[in-house]
Formats: sequence, structure tokens, C-alpha cells
Amino acid sequence: MKTTTDDPNPLLKLVSKCLKYFLIAIFGFAIAYIMSLSFGVLPIAAMLLPHIASWFWRLGILLLGLIAVAMILESLR
Repeated sequence: MKTTTDDPNPLLKLVSKCLKYFLIAIFGFAIAYIMSLSFGVLPIAAMLLPHIASWFWRLGILLLGLIAVAMILESLR
């Protein structure tokens, strides 16, 4: 009798996809910030950085929580 399946948890698939796009977005904003420094648009970038950082902080905490839930559910399976 087979009790486990090879199909990954749907929550685990969702979290991994969200984490991938989250890291791509962080990398993209880092490149945009460096480009704004090189083109001399530092006041605009400095004005937007606290708002973007607060959103990334919240999304990062949410993703960490979802990863923890997905790991717990996967271990219970």
C-alpha cells in the first residue's frame, strides 16, 4: 500500500514560485538603484527607497511564514 505521493504540495509549489519572483524583483530594484546612482537621479531613488523597502520587508516576512507552513505540512505528509 502506497501512502505517499510524488506530487509536491500545492502550497510548496506556490511558495517556491513566489520566492523566485520575489528574489528577481529584489535583484531588479537593486540594479535600478545602482543605475539611478550612476545617472545622478539619487534624490528620486532616495525618496522611493523607504517605501519600497517597507513593502519588501513585509513580503519577505509573509514568504518566510508561508515557507514554514509549507514545510510543516510537507513533513506531516
